[in-house]
Amino acid sequence: MAERPARKAPQVHEAKVVRTERLTPHMVRVVLGLPEDTSFSADEYTDHYVKLLFAPEGVSYPEPFDMDRVRAEFPREQWPANRTYTIRTWDAAHREATIDFVVHGDEGLAGPWAARARVGDPMYLLGPGGGYAPDPAADWHLLAGDESALPAIAAALERMPQGAVVHAFVEVGGAEDEQKIVTPDGVEVVWLHRGDRPAGAALVEAVTGLDFPEGEVCAFVHGEAGAVKELRRHLHVEHGIPLARLSISGYWRVGKTDEAWRAIKREWNEQVEREQDQPAA
Repeated sequence: MAERPARKAPQVHEAKVVRTERLTPHMVRVVLGLPEDTSFSADEYTDHYVKLLFAPEGVSYPEPFDMDRVRAEFPREQWPANRTYTIRTWDAAHREATIDFVVHGDEGLAGPWAARARVGDPMYLLGPGGGYAPDPAADWHLLAGDESALPAIAAALERMPQGAVVHAFVEVGGAEDEQKIVTPDGVEVVWLHRGDRPAGAALVEAVTGLDFPEGEVCAFVHGEAGAVKELRRHLHVEHGIPLARLSISGYWRVGKTDEAWRAIKREWNEQVEREQDQPAA
């Protein structure tokens, strides 16, 4: 039997912080500049994402950065942690990738980094991935998510065809977390204020209460996994929207760290599919 070719490691792109901006009390924008000769591009989808690599405190790596070398020469606890973030915008002319970070004080890894990021700070990223963009042939569009999905929802709104029928719902903590977003004429974002309610409750209530327009929908629904599970059932099972027309995923899970959620996410998704995709008796 012929040997399988070795799996090629994802390409690592080196970037540096160009500028930062505090958008709201809980969101910081970081613009990363990439070299002129980089092969990085993020023009195809509105949910393009990258994995950002964070070295443990006090650890530095040889230049140029090589993940294979890091794995070979450094103990496992000194390997970089990674976090997945959506590319809010990609400026190909200036080779700049804009990423918006949800920040809650010192909680987490990426948020605190973004809050203290300074011009010239290095960052390594893997990607981009992605798979969703508004279908110009759809009769109407549904965009629903929380803060974690806001960058992709905003990017999708900016790329909507003229005259598109769009229902966009974004759940945030409160009025102070709303943002100005460019939308097609006649389209308004419905901001849902979470307040003291459980994460995702307001979003589920709004989407399940929507009077669906006629015709074929193109939907993007992302956010807290428990809420996304309920919305998947509502959209796919109850309304019969084919999965091919529905980009839907739990970006995070209440009570789970990023590592803990990633460790069970595949099993969680498979369980949801078993529960919701059973043929009717």
